[in-house]
Amino acid sequence: MYRRSLRQRVAFAFAICVAVLSVAWGFAFLAAIRLSEDRVLTQQLEVAAKSYPSLTMNLRGYDKVASLPEPLREWAQTNPAPGIYEFEAEELHVAVLSITNEKQPTSNEQPNAFVVFDVAGIEAASSEDWWLLLVITGVVGTLGVLGFGLGVVVMRRAVAPVAQLAKAVADIDLEHLSAEDYKRIESGRFGDDEVGVLAGAIEKTLERISAFVTRERDFTSSASHELRTPITVITGALELLEQSDLAEADVKALDRVRRATLDMKSTIEMFLCLAREKDDGLYEEQFFVTPLVRQAVDLQRHLLSCKFVDVEIDHHENPCVCGHQQAFSIAVNNLVRNAFEHTYTGQGPISILIKEHELLITNQLHRHAEGLYTPTESSHGYGLGLGIVQRLCERNGWSFSLLADEKRIVARLSW
Repeated sequence: MYRRSLRQRVAFAFAICVAVLSVAWGFAFLAAIRLSEDRVLTQQLEVAAKSYPSLTMNLRGYDKVASLPEPLREWAQTNPAPGIYEFEAEELHVAVLSITNEKQPTSNEQPNAFVVFDVAGIEAASSEDWWLLLVITGVVGTLGVLGFGLGVVVMRRAVAPVAQLAKAVADIDLEHLSAEDYKRIESGRFGDDEVGVLAGAIEKTLERISAFVTRERDFTSSASHELRTPITVITGALELLEQSDLAEADVKALDRVRRATLDMKSTIEMFLCLAREKDDGLYEEQFFVTPLVRQAVDLQRHLLSCKFVDVEIDHHENPCVCGHQQAFSIAVNNLVRNAFEHTYTGQGPISILIKEHELLITNQLHRHAEGLYTPTESSHGYGLGLGIVQRLCERNGWSFSLLADEKRIVARLSW
């Protein structure tokens, strides 16, 4: 159980990491300064010990250019400005002092004084500098690695609840939720902070998903039987009526009932197909396209009985599709029905072209028929819009599009 929120823990962890690294770097710089001081004093003592008992003076003052060491005389005659100068080749450090404030120099006196520090034997040799640079690099690298490791450890501890929640969610089998899965994602295990709120939201979402899946399974299993049974009874009754001696008007009415029954059966099959979460094995069926297209044309041909419109089916190939045969048949039936419904007298022929990877259904438009039909996504045939076809295609990995210009309307179904 965590007493602080995730934001506070992350900020606290970051502050600890920065503080520890700052202290470590501070001690490292302090140690480097003290080491440099000790080294300079040690070098001075070593130089003095070599010249014992007559001690040499490394620091001297000069008020005349002529008394300066010979390497500095030519430079001093240029009257350098007050400041600190270093001469690496001669191993000399020079401080130039202005004495004009104390007294006005005469024409024969120099306006500057010089303090010369001879560092020969005190400064480190080039090889020692490289070793010192190597040591500093090693220390910096070690501190960097330690800082990185510390940051990783601290941040891991800070975001541990998030990682625990992510692992718990990843281990859940959404298709087979069990009581153990709900215990694993229980919000009470993650405290009252942001992670606990997120865990609670996920827990409620899983409960809703589980309830929805249960309702979907119950509905499809019940509807598959309860909705088909009346259709079967009506179909059987129609077959019995067809064997009776009926008047011509009754025969026409019987045909309308039979077509309405077939449409209702197709509608039920369509909605059941969309309602099911999955159909085991049905999405791997192999089927031919041409027989399904011809069947759809025969079922919907009565819509053209009074329109005098021809239907041209052109199939250079008979492609085989892998997928849900019933869903494909429903989509084709719906497209053919929409094409026949929205075709007027004199707008034919209706062209159906079957290619290797696509099906094209084309309605021709004549000038006098312009404006009678504008295709949109909300266009309906018997209450079933093209959006149903779009959903079926998305469910099965197919593609559907509707193209229109001034001369024709083309419904394209590709796989």
